[in-house]
Amino acid sequence: MRSAVNDLLGAYDKLIMDPVHGGIPLYRHEIQVIDHPLFQRLRNICQNDILSLVFPGATHSRFLHSIGVMHVGTRMFRSMIDAYLRERKLSDRADLSMNQLDAIDYLAKIIRLGCLLHDSGHSSFSHQFTQAQRIHDLMSRPNRFEDLWKDADYTLYHSEKPRELEHEHYSVRVAHEVLCAVDMEDAGLDARDVIGIMETTDVQPSETFCIHARTFWNFIAGQDAESGLLSEADTPRLVMDLLSSIVSGEIDADRADYMLRDGFHSSVTIGGFNLDHLLSNLRFGWDVQEPWLGLAITQKGLGALEDFVYSRHQMYRKVYAHKTALGFDWLLREAINEVLDDADVFAWVDTCLSDMRYFADLTDSFFWEAFRKVARNNPASYSRCIVDRAKLNHLDTREDLSNAGIEAHARWLAAELKLDPAKVVTCSMRARFSNIQDNFNGIKVLVKDPIDRSRSLKKITEVSAFFSKFKDGTITHFYTPPATTLC
Repeated sequence: MRSAVNDLLGAYDKLIMDPVHGGIPLYRHEIQVIDHPLFQRLRNICQNDILSLVFPGATHSRFLHSIGVMHVGTRMFRSMIDAYLRERKLSDRADLSMNQLDAIDYLAKIIRLGCLLHDSGHSSFSHQFTQAQRIHDLMSRPNRFEDLWKDADYTLYHSEKPRELEHEHYSVRVAHEVLCAVDMEDAGLDARDVIGIMETTDVQPSETFCIHARTFWNFIAGQDAESGLLSEADTPRLVMDLLSSIVSGEIDADRADYMLRDGFHSSVTIGGFNLDHLLSNLRFGWDVQEPWLGLAITQKGLGALEDFVYSRHQMYRKVYAHKTALGFDWLLREAINEVLDDADVFAWVDTCLSDMRYFADLTDSFFWEAFRKVARNNPASYSRCIVDRAKLNHLDTREDLSNAGIEAHARWLAAELKLDPAKVVTCSMRARFSNIQDNFNGIKVLVKDPIDRSRSLKKITEVSAFFSKFKDGTITHFYTPPATTLC
């Protein structure tokens, strides 16, 4: 078994070079995860579906994004540990016991693997795949979930069968498959604890996790941990929730990496924010009365958090919802539906979605070849539009229209331009920002008393009015299809 001290000091086994974060260290068991065919498939899945047709540099993969999320998640956790030690002046004394070091190391490695595998279930073209109607119907097939977990016990991670499968459910299935092939015992880890901090799961943590969680809680909470207000039975679940918020929350490693990475590769500046400043102001926060254990931020770090949220807001508006990009997304979905008319393609995709032995074949490359085959045989196809980059003809853009309003505006455009109403295509992207205020209430602000210098936790919206400015926004573009299609 590896030494916690050696690993915490940076005794890594390999260094992978990343254009966004620089050198990212890897441990032996992480190399085994990355080398698995189900993880290697992420090399052939573009992070932003076909955004590169608009922003040519945006060809980066889910593979490198996943490794980047692992790196950011590690930095988040270690930054909070470092801040804790500085503020309690423990860093100058040998006050950390081996049990505490083991607990910190165990939780850090769980975070790393949870981040590394969080997107492992994404299929071809990431989010656009499941939005294609025929793919959605395929994934909704009765018994799909049971087929996916044939010869494996899904009850370890799911308390009940999901009504509808999403990519997060596939990530859990892939993570189970990959971690079963990794020497987790040598790494001193339990796969249940890793998968337990991923989305959609409901996991009973291992006894090892429970021991480390209680040690960690006693370490950071001090007198509050000794007060007895929080039972030992509650502690592991609260610690698991804390780790889950680092993998997937409002300030999470996933968003932090994809904003920096997408902005970098798209050659735009609006996705930028000061990650170092944000991380240096993150803290562990807890309230034994609620009870709650999660992320807190210092008052001086609110500016960095505001930059983080505003950058994300602008990336949605200016990059992800770009009029040409949304138009290509529509064509992509129609092209996916189109190639599934081929019985062999349909049968193979159906098989890949039900059997982990073949899931690794479901990549962007598979569909690009299918598009080219259809395009050769049908010059008026959607596939030909994708292959030849034939854009939708943009007519207009409107914001915050209801469904009825979108239909009415489409009819009006058709009448004014003397078009067949059926020829007006609409594409919408809903940016979910109205719940920022509620979600960020789960992140507390450490407020310092000016008199006795003590600190208390407040809801973020009680300290900053910035987050109340955001609301859900729907951006809708109106188009006509390329002249080359039969639409």
